[in-house]
Amino acid sequence: MSPVIRPKPSIERMKEYVAGRNIEEVARSYGIDERDVIKLASNENCLGPSPLAVSAIKKAASSIHLYPSVDGVELREALAAHYDVPVGNIVTGPGMDGVMETLLRVFLDKGDEIVIPLPTFSYYENVAGFSSAVPVFSTRRPDYGLDIEDILSKVSERTKFIFITSPNNPTGNVTPVEDIERIASAVDCLVFVDEAYIDFADRTALGLVRKYDNVIVGRTMSKAWGLAGLRIGFAFVPEWVLGQYMKAATPHSISRVSIAAAIGALGDKEYYEKSVETVRKGRKYLAGNIPFRTLPSEANFILMDVSPLKSKYVADECMKRGIILRDCTSFRGMGDTFVRVTVGTPAQNKRLVEALKDIRGGA
Repeated sequence: MSPVIRPKPSIERMKEYVAGRNIEEVARSYGIDERDVIKLASNENCLGPSPLAVSAIKKAASSIHLYPSVDGVELREALAAHYDVPVGNIVTGPGMDGVMETLLRVFLDKGDEIVIPLPTFSYYENVAGFSSAVPVFSTRRPDYGLDIEDILSKVSERTKFIFITSPNNPTGNVTPVEDIERIASAVDCLVFVDEAYIDFADRTALGLVRKYDNVIVGRTMSKAWGLAGLRIGFAFVPEWVLGQYMKAATPHSISRVSIAAAIGALGDKEYYEKSVETVRKGRKYLAGNIPFRTLPSEANFILMDVSPLKSKYVADECMKRGIILRDCTSFRGMGDTFVRVTVGTPAQNKRLVEALKDIRGGA
């Protein structure tokens, strides 16, 4: 019997977000000891969390019976000091996904549009659907750079957001700041620059937030800072956005433990630098040793084209060997021959390369 109440049409039409498989699931499916499974699918920090973050979590544990601050002000102040940005230009949320959801809750109505250059992070399409907004797609150039003219041609009076991921997920390339500025200066809508992986690159669009009233730069503590399991996101916003954001934000959305861990991690410069250096060295090793064509990357992952094999086949064969990778078939416009590889520890990277050589030789 069908329920009397139905979800709104934009949700019913939506495809469920596809996340990477976890270690426990793969171990059960293939009869492998969990200790022998390595996860190189979700771009997590292979070094684990900062020791200072772990210490802060233990200290905060005794206060979890109390609500956290309504707006995460302690974390906002720590971020302001770390990045030398006024606290009034920073918002926080439960992961960058939560920050995006709040922003779109503020600005989107039914029938509004967001422009998404493909291929890219698929969750943008989902957050548009939450507000019954319409995703409008632009196709990237063959080198996966932005086609600026095509993006601008897709902007209409209904456009409220343009999403730009830099470094892009899953391709790994950084968008030049000049390209972002050209777009921001030509439109009246908001330009959201997702910089989840910017810590592993050499260029950032952060300066544009001070220059333009329509640029927002999103960040996360999940990657370089090693706190993916605590879901901590933040964004640098024009000051006029802050008050509107707080009206729509879920109160107390970042836990006391998460706030403490994030502040602890921000104070661990040695850990941060080691994380970035591990990725850069590992990225270079993988690019030089993976037996398939790889794309240049400035993120903590590498995209490989496994043709003439199929991505599902390669990903499945790796899982049989206890290595979880990300089959990119679920990324709109990506095709069926691309696999994304998270940069791991030197030992994990070596094991992956050996497995890929075995798979290619066997095929």
